[in-house]
Amino acid sequence: NTGPPYTLYFGIKFYAEDPCKLKEEITRYQFFLQVKQDVLQGRLPCPVNTAAQLGAYVIQSELGDYDPYKHTAGYVSEYRFVPDQKEELEDAIERIHKTLMGQVPAEAEVNYLGVAKSLEMYGVDLHPVYGENKSEYFLGLTPIGVVVYKNKKQVGKYFWPRITKVHFKETQFELRVLGKDCNETSFFFEARNKITCKHLWKCCVEHHTFFRVPENESNSLSRKFSKFGSIGYKHRYRTSLQMTRDPSVQLPRPDQRIERSRSKTYPKRTQQTGNQITTNGENEGTTKIIAPSPVKSFKKMKNENNPETQRSKTSAPWEENGPQSTIPLHKFVDHIFAP
Repeated sequence: NTGPPYTLYFGIKFYAEDPCKLKEEITRYQFFLQVKQDVLQGRLPCPVNTAAQLGAYVIQSELGDYDPYKHTAGYVSEYRFVPDQKEELEDAIERIHKTLMGQVPAEAEVNYLGVAKSLEMYGVDLHPVYGENKSEYFLGLTPIGVVVYKNKKQVGKYFWPRITKVHFKETQFELRVLGKDCNETSFFFEARNKITCKHLWKCCVEHHTFFRVPENESNSLSRKFSKFGSIGYKHRYRTSLQMTRDPSVQLPRPDQRIERSRSKTYPKRTQQTGNQITTNGENEGTTKIIAPSPVKSFKKMKNENNPETQRSKTSAPWEENGPQSTIPLHKFVDHIFAP
């Protein structure tokens, strides 16, 4: 059912290339919450060892230093860090948490962002398109440029300064790139429909403008967009460079109070609350306890044709309920992120 009351969530539109360099603690904290949610919901895949490190920083931020009297067996299992969380991961998180003594929440959160920013899919906004012979591609918009995936592999990376034109017509999307030999090459892709094609173009222009438009050109954005191949669009945001050089904005602001919210917790991984599984063989008679699975906190949106809805789905092609394609999407991501 839809209708009031509504719950509104703030989300990051432009991921900072290096979130650790954000000047205000409150901004870094909001980035920390967003990236933590991206990892939890599968939008930002990571190997097990990295997930353990990230989880330990989350626990340090939430609970502080390890205390054997307060943090009894299974305390890590009260929290959720990744999809399909396993007991082995929780044990690894507990071991690392014991080594983080002395880190205050702000420090643990910066360390979390420092690890997360190195993940391949950090800040990547994926859009499915088709190339020659209807072969499937993904275009990933990032702070540094456009990344192209085909057949489970990264086949191209084009930095914003070398992208000279982004254009769309009907369902055709054009990306024109200046090569090292100073010659321009156009790459054409087909979107699923006109709406998704225009949405891809709009997101591409927004990323390019926010991260790469020089400050001295900020007053002539209409001319810049015309050259860039865009029509009917007005940029509504200050660019990254404008925000860092604005003399009227003094960061960090003094006397800021940050109220950190607690993560949702679940029953501990114990015999009374878990599901019992008796193993066979030489370990017969022992009982392995599995923690209850977390409940997803988001609902499926009904308006499937809304571009923002499509963006949220294509940003997570590894999700079980993600859009279907000719390439098994979970295999696509498993290949990219295999350690």
